[in-house]
Amino acid sequence: MSTLSSDKKIIIAIDGFSSSGKSTIAKALAREIGYRYVDTGAMYRAVTLYAMEHGMIASDGTVDTGRLTAALPEIKIGFEINADGTQHTMLDGTDVEDRIRRLDVSSNVSAVSAIAEVRAALVAMQQAYGAEKGIVMDGRDIGTTVFPHAEMKIFMNASAETRAQRRLQELIGKGQQVTFEEVLANVVRRDHLDQTRKESPLRRADDAIDLDNSRMTKDEQNAWLLARYRETIEKLS
Repeated sequence: MSTLSSDKKIIIAIDGFSSSGKSTIAKALAREIGYRYVDTGAMYRAVTLYAMEHGMIASDGTVDTGRLTAALPEIKIGFEINADGTQHTMLDGTDVEDRIRRLDVSSNVSAVSAIAEVRAALVAMQQAYGAEKGIVMDGRDIGTTVFPHAEMKIFMNASAETRAQRRLQELIGKGQQVTFEEVLANVVRRDHLDQTRKESPLRRADDAIDLDNSRMTKDEQNAWLLARYRETIEKLS
């Protein structure tokens, strides 16, 4: 465990728009301070993949809510740490980390995430993860719904074009054939759906600290977040 870890364990909630880099800096901070990291977006993506593979999402994007809700108790989502230290998402015992990052899953995840029963099931799981604190969790509603009393809340953003470019490079790096226009359209659509859904819409918690990382390197973001953690711990000491 890092020497930067404090005896005072807290919950760190990082929310923000798609492809804003939440997971990257959340993982880095968790490693640095010896906390557990939970990628809630991966959990929703895993449920989306399950629905796609079981014919619960029509070609027009309509979700068979009844079938998916009935299947929720049987869907097993977990995380495993590989030998290289990377965390992979497991769906019913199968590693789906690469599959859930593809654009077709991205195109359907907002619709699945908007289903009240899906959110209730995953929020309960997320709250159980954080019961003993010492956790860094990123998503869309961590600081507003999952852990409204989290000791440290961050809200991340960057321009849609910046986020689309980052996402494009990530997808190309994984061998996927996509265009910038396709990725940008997906980002803009997800922003709209995330902000306007009825269940736990994406919004900034009133006590969150803003981070616009449009012009920041990963190292600069990591240093900024670590400084906020240290400030939070000092205030609580």
